[in-house]
Amino acid sequence: MNGANEGTLRRLPGLRHTDHVGLTVPNLEDAIRFFVEVLGAEELYRSDRGPDEEFMPTNFDVPADARLTLAMLRLPPNLNIELFEWSSAERRETPPRHCDAGGHHLCFVVDDVDEALAVLQETPGVRVLGERKEVAGDSPRVAGNRWTYFITPWGLLMEIVDRSRVASPPRLVGPADWTATQDIFRKDNQQ
Repeated sequence: MNGANEGTLRRLPGLRHTDHVGLTVPNLEDAIRFFVEVLGAEELYRSDRGPDEEFMPTNFDVPADARLTLAMLRLPPNLNIELFEWSSAERRETPPRHCDAGGHHLCFVVDDVDEALAVLQETPGVRVLGERKEVAGDSPRVAGNRWTYFITPWGLLMEIVDRSRVASPPRLVGPADWTATQDIFRKDNQQ
């Protein structure tokens, strides 16, 4: 962060939990179809905005001619995804690579990475990156972790992971936390 070392960072007050992740896709219909049919998502709603020469640059940091269509998806049990399709004369078509600033990926836990990998290899337009990997003893906290990356038909990098063979996994957020977090929120709201 430029200049962050010069000042004190403060924790955001009242922060509860992540609500959703937003992703821009080149074709909304194709992305929705992939999330629904391959990942089991449910479409909740759609919305349109723009162009608006004041609102769009101020609130989205996009060109004044930008227009968006979005769809909110629910991906049980714990993720909401907001997919955006944008149009603008200045729109860039190439997504960032994993090594580029702004690079990103989405990861899903699966019961059996080999079984999931077999399905992905048969899914039209999906490109699996290499073979299934397993973390070795050089990373003892996650040794046994089995994973692979893949690229969706429109270029989004995703990962599937199976941590069932990890002896003592790090305390990543997971199903055991969901009920505990709800209990904490209930107590906070009762006070």
